[in-house]
Amino acid sequence: MTLKEGCQTIEVAINGETRAVPGGLTVSGLLDWLGVDAQRIAVELNREIVRQPGWGATEVGPGAQLEIVQFVGGG
Repeated sequence: MTLKEGCQTIEVAINGETRAVPGGLTVSGLLDWLGVDAQRIAVELNREIVRQPGWGATEVGPGAQLEIVQFVGGG
C-alpha cells in the first residue's frame, strides 16, 4: 500500500522488515491497510499474541514489532 501525502507515519517492524505505515492504526486497520486477508492468520504484537476479537481495540504504536503468520492447510 502507498502512503497518502501529508499522512503522519510511524515505523514498525513487520515480520522483521521495517516499514512506514500510517499512524493511529489498530491491528485490524493495519491488516486492512496491508491488504492482508484476516481469515486465517495469527498476529503477535511486541511478542504477545493478539486475539482476533481484540484487533480493533489494539493500537499499533511507533516502533512496534509485529509478526503476521498465515495458516496454510494441506495434506
